[in-house]
Amino acid sequence: MTEIEGVVPALGKALAKRGYEALTPVQQAVLGAEMEGADALVSAQTGSGKTVAFGLAMAPTLLDEDGRFGRLEAPVALAVAPTRELAMQVQRELEWLYEFTGASVTSCVGGMDPRRERWALERGAHIVVGTPGRLRDHIERGALDLSQMKVVVLDEADEMLHLGFREDLEFILGAAPEERRTLMFSATVAKPIVTLAQRYQRDAVRITTAGEKRQHGDIEYRALLCAPSDRENAIINVLRHTDAPSAIVFCSTRATVAHLTSRFTNRGIPVVALSGELNQSARTYALQALRDGRAKVCVATDVAARGIDLPNLELVIHADLPKNQESLLHRSGRTGRAGRKGVSTLIVPYSMRRKTERLLGFANVTATWGKPPSADEILALDRKRILEDPDLGGETTEEERAFATELLAKHDAEAVAIAFLRKQMAGLAAPEDLIDGPSDDKRRESPRKTRQDFENGVWLRLSVGRSHRAEARWILPMLIRTGNITKADVGRIKIQENETYVEMLPAAAESFLEAVGPSRKVEKSITVDRFAGGPEMLEDIVEQRAPRKPRADRRSRQDQETGDRAPVRKWDKGRKQDQSERGRATARPDAVATEVPDLDGKPRKFDKNKKSKGSGGKPGGKFAKGNAGNPKHGDGNRGEGKRGAGKPKKTHRKGQSKPKASWVD
Repeated sequence: MTEIEGVVPALGKALAKRGYEALTPVQQAVLGAEMEGADALVSAQTGSGKTVAFGLAMAPTLLDEDGRFGRLEAPVALAVAPTRELAMQVQRELEWLYEFTGASVTSCVGGMDPRRERWALERGAHIVVGTPGRLRDHIERGALDLSQMKVVVLDEADEMLHLGFREDLEFILGAAPEERRTLMFSATVAKPIVTLAQRYQRDAVRITTAGEKRQHGDIEYRALLCAPSDRENAIINVLRHTDAPSAIVFCSTRATVAHLTSRFTNRGIPVVALSGELNQSARTYALQALRDGRAKVCVATDVAARGIDLPNLELVIHADLPKNQESLLHRSGRTGRAGRKGVSTLIVPYSMRRKTERLLGFANVTATWGKPPSADEILALDRKRILEDPDLGGETTEEERAFATELLAKHDAEAVAIAFLRKQMAGLAAPEDLIDGPSDDKRRESPRKTRQDFENGVWLRLSVGRSHRAEARWILPMLIRTGNITKADVGRIKIQENETYVEMLPAAAESFLEAVGPSRKVEKSITVDRFAGGPEMLEDIVEQRAPRKPRADRRSRQDQETGDRAPVRKWDKGRKQDQSERGRATARPDAVATEVPDLDGKPRKFDKNKKSKGSGGKPGGKFAKGNAGNPKHGDGNRGEGKRGAGKPKKTHRKGQSKPKASWVD
């Protein structure tokens, strides 16, 4: 390794000690002559050795002629990563790579004690690795000095922008000297990455390795179709069938991570969880358990597992489908690293097949479609593994043979074999029985159903109707999700007052009823059964259904007779005819002045747009004392007193309830 052109001798010695026999394409690309002192925008697939690549790229700028760091005044290199796990992994990689250069590498990540980090920065560090938020905090507090910075590296730049770290990155790059080198490494180069590079880089060298054009050549992609209710059972069967030394299961939410972790623990599968809600010590313990072999399965979210490198990780399972092709590539990139082979398995519900095909097409990967392994297939594979166990045909010692002879003399050979078999099977989780859905070939070859395909359709009856606010837009997804069918298997949907009739293909109807089970419950309060009558009887039911109740006529009796469609107010109901007439008269918005009959029969004027006046001529608010036509204040002739003449005098004693007021004509 020390003879490779462009590699600093001190780093070549570290690579040889690590066991490197050849550099990866991206590592060779950063050693080109055009990279000397230049900025770079590098895109390469995950697992291609990008950490070592930017370590090799920044070495000529940082080290002196002897391959050593100069006098320590302030940090000269900064590496920014999106997550704590990735930042600490980068720190470990740079520590062994710069082992013979006298470098001091420290980390500043969220979740760790900031006082310890400030103490390490004050003591001195050549290279600082951290997450955007914590680095910005140290810069604002004056603990991190960027005045001597020569190289800034953005690792997984696309993910940092996706997580919303744009402002923090711009702050960090703005605080660094303008003469620095800026190296951006990313698995994909989207438009936001290009915009950031144009703003903070100068004549950057664009490096695209061959691995980016053919994504993850060392990873085998599999897409397994299953019923939506069988997703968790399918994951368990895949884990049992593959029997990988370590596997990772990706979920979209923290709640799903907690649920699957509990489910696997109950099934006896050694599992750890990795999500954003865990503190740093718990996440470090989970990763160490996977590296030590104490756990075989890690259930994680996308962000928590971003960029982590686990040894012997041979299987990636997508419990929830990735949101986009970048997420698919980053998830799958946890396996098949550094030339090792791996498998990426997508658990696909029947209704999500077309979406998954589009996702794979956008990611430029080809997957093998099939079904999850059945319980019989797993048990047969278990027997095969036991029969082919290398310990059964290996060399034996004299003591082992003597004890075996003693064991066979005391116990029957068949009993010994059965005991051995029980011991082997005791630590294995029992496989799950899966719903047998339509074959994959049948789904691929069958064209999209049209209306004439349902001439011999079967009708099913649901115990939900128009009175329950049933709508086809939620009935159809419910049937697809529950009954192991697709949208093409469903024909007409007729919603009646108290029940709904659904047309299905004969094979789909049988599959639907079998998936629902003997309880016939589609959901908590909705049941389904087969409609015995034919299409003719169904048409008669539709024609004979009770007509909808007309909307209540909200016109008054007088309006119905005269044809006047003016609405009647709520406060008009139950009053006498003369009161309702007066109420409608005063409620007309276009009436400025209206004659209102008083209780003594004398007409008076009332202008609702002007403030009313009391007997003294002063404004009396909405209704003043003596206001004509106001039943609360009398008839206007006796309104000089404190209480209007229309109100009864207080005749009740203390402690008694007030009598109701009544009108006296």
